Amino acid sequence: MRMKFNKSGQLLLVSAVSLTLATLVTACATLTVDFVFVTSSKAAGPNNYGEIDVFEVNSESGMMRQIPTSPFPSGGRNPVAEAVSSDNTNLYVVNQDDNSIVQFVIGNDGKVYSQNTVNTPGIYPLAATISGLNLFVLDTYQGLGSCSTAAPCSGSVGVLPITVGSGSPPSDTLGTPVANGSLAYWPLALPGKPNDIIEPTGISALKSGAYLYVAAYDSTAGANYIFGFSVAPPATSTSLAGGVCPANGPIPANQFPAGTLCPLNAGAPLGGGAFATGTCTSAYLNAPFAVGTCPSEIASDQSSSYLYTTDEINGTVHGFSVASATGLLSPVSGSPFPTGNQPSAIAIDPSYSYLYVTNALDSSVAAFSMSNGALTRLGSYATGLQPVAIGIDPSTNHFLYTINFLGTQVNGTVSGFELSTTAGTLLISQNSPYTSHPLPTAVAAIPHNGTGAGVQK
Repeated sequence: MRMKFNKSGQLLLVSAVSLTLATLVTACATLTVDFVFVTSSKAAGPNNYGEIDVFEVNSESGMMRQIPTSPFPSGGRNPVAEAVSSDNTNLYVVNQDDNSIVQFVIGNDGKVYSQNTVNTPGIYPLAATISGLNLFVLDTYQGLGSCSTAAPCSGSVGVLPITVGSGSPPSDTLGTPVANGSLAYWPLALPGKPNDIIEPTGISALKSGAYLYVAAYDSTAGANYIFGFSVAPPATSTSLAGGVCPANGPIPANQFPAGTLCPLNAGAPLGGGAFATGTCTSAYLNAPFAVGTCPSEIASDQSSSYLYTTDEINGTVHGFSVASATGLLSPVSGSPFPTGNQPSAIAIDPSYSYLYVTNALDSSVAAFSMSNGALTRLGSYATGLQPVAIGIDPSTNHFLYTINFLGTQVNGTVSGFELSTTAGTLLISQNSPYTSHPLPTAVAAIPHNGTGAGVQK
């Protein structure tokens, strides 16, 4: 239906529209620095899918606002994780209740368009990460018919190769999971303890692509570990030698199909601090927010030199240096470092030496400076209720946002901060916090226009 106006009303309308269009053109041309994608797990719509709120970030103030037509259906029930392709053109959303990964093409305006859906190799996926042309998905249980919440078994890692599509932007395709013998995944298991149930909590691939790490909790023995894998690089020829997994160190090219995982030290825990050890209290298992076990999250820095994992029970973050020749870990000086109550997520600034940890029970984010892997606390900043995810804008690395699961207790919220590139401190962004749909769980982001064109660094 079209509205009608008299002449004076038309003049006023033209004037107002002109101003609005000028503002929008300016914002689109110069002020939108990033698009941020926030999944919410509360069922919505006829299919009871989760939702994806899409925010644009203002390059001058850090203020976030939802784009027109946001939110979008997540394509599945209970979305719990997100990952963005290496070229920033495709978004992958992991839906836990459907054991699915939905691939979306990201438009130049930040809108997302569902393209394909594939099943994960295991059951109840909880995290995913992308390195190069591989998507690694972490499943709570192996893909066995006998595994369920009533009869839990150990978790697993699946590797799905990404084929870049044609077009602009390209629509990528997730391929068949890389084979592990007769299996489509790599089980998390301890040699000599095949009956221990290993519950995964987080996954991180080094930026170099050489190694993959999984934080997990042995619920049978009451110990937690970081499992390490070397990752086979893309083949430089079509011939594959079919060699034997090296005990430590990177996999030689052409020895295995790209994305093949080889457990470091055959998967056995190492002494001397090579693996994180400790205990977790079983009462904290299955806490009511994303990844509720100890350790809770894991992340690596831009140089692939350091790895960090949070300890949800003790309120600390453990720092490790990564041996480039072997992938083995050793604690950095002063580790572990106090964070707050129930640390839930980690973000590391790729351009500046700062690390940030959200604390779910404190509703805060702790800021740290980094030096040779060691952390020095800079301060603590209030967020919305129960932050469960955190991100840093990928265009300028100048703005930070936390995803708050309870938010206002009616809707979820996103807390925005301006990050001081010289001091690492945080300043609340204009009009923060911002409203999302209820029970948000995860966050991902791309630079404006996919290449950082919003602001030239």
